[in-house]
Amino acid sequence: MSDSPLLKTSLYNLHLELGAKMVPFAGYEMPVQYPLGVKKEHLQTREKAGLFDVSHMGQVKLSGSNVAAALESLVPVDIVGLPVGKQRYALFTNDQGGLLDDLMVTNFGDHLYVVVNAACKEQDIAHLQANLGDGIQLERLDDRALVALQGPAAATALGRITPEVADMVFMDSRHLSIDGVDCFVSRSGYTGEDGYEISIPNAEAERLCRLFLEQPEVEAIGLGARDSLRLEAGLCLYGHDIDTTTTPIEGSLIWAISKSRRADGERPGGFPGAEIIFEQIANKSYSRKRVGLLAEGRAPIREGAELVNGQGEKIGVVTSGSFGPTINAPVAMGYVSTPYSAIDTQVFALVRGKQLPLTVSRTPFVEQRYYRG
Repeated sequence: MSDSPLLKTSLYNLHLELGAKMVPFAGYEMPVQYPLGVKKEHLQTREKAGLFDVSHMGQVKLSGSNVAAALESLVPVDIVGLPVGKQRYALFTNDQGGLLDDLMVTNFGDHLYVVVNAACKEQDIAHLQANLGDGIQLERLDDRALVALQGPAAATALGRITPEVADMVFMDSRHLSIDGVDCFVSRSGYTGEDGYEISIPNAEAERLCRLFLEQPEVEAIGLGARDSLRLEAGLCLYGHDIDTTTTPIEGSLIWAISKSRRADGERPGGFPGAEIIFEQIANKSYSRKRVGLLAEGRAPIREGAELVNGQGEKIGVVTSGSFGPTINAPVAMGYVSTPYSAIDTQVFALVRGKQLPLTVSRTPFVEQRYYRG
């Protein structure tokens, strides 16, 4: 907690006008829900389209000779081979193989555009400044808002305003003019649905968001529904499901380690903690694993609940838990000892002195519907 006054995004007044309930989040006053309510906002996004303010995230521009190679030295991801106009999910690792943050990287040709998590923004920027070298320029894009338009009708709604977005596919990124405003648009998001993330100059953010909300498919959605949507989609929340004590392998994020950067790849290692991560891949030398968890009853299993086996011995902990409105059942993620990580294994959560049965499940809990063409 900090004594500093809470920051406001450029959409703050619009949130108040729309009746949002504002809460502190990552140093900002952010909308957790609107009068529609979290459940209806969640279903609105799954069935039509929702507009999220994610301007609290950190936006950064990196430029300079060999900027891709410089950033690649900090992540187990192929940045050198990232095509122009494409975006990729990446991970900052530490010397122990733990995760400092997860982030998105776009190659815009003459520079890289990076989006980092709000709670990690300052430490990530310091990490970049300390490690990228003198030839790399880092520019904070604090003058830009960031919004996410998510859901099966997102392409219809945004395409009505900017037809060029229609032929973009998942992880495409472009500079586009939206109603005369220069925006960075990627076909991506963190709900499991098709949709777009749109970076807009602060001065134009409210006007464009009003235009988005005028589309009949779109409603404003708060952080409460954003959390339940990403959980149903099996997506990690940094600081909860992954952190500095978890490696990508323990966090079930091996898919995020590019083949070219693995031990047998074209450019193996060279990132912090590589040897520890390679050892875990090669020898399965890890003691716990992130898994999905489905409850048998109706009661949500919340973050922090201990997980035990049939004999009552502690085997793990829940890191995210909520009721999943789409599947109409409680969903959770957490870490269990590796002997209990197989799909369909039964474990138990300790809730108010009772052992509630859970089944280890695949994630995502709902089908991811990214548009791949």
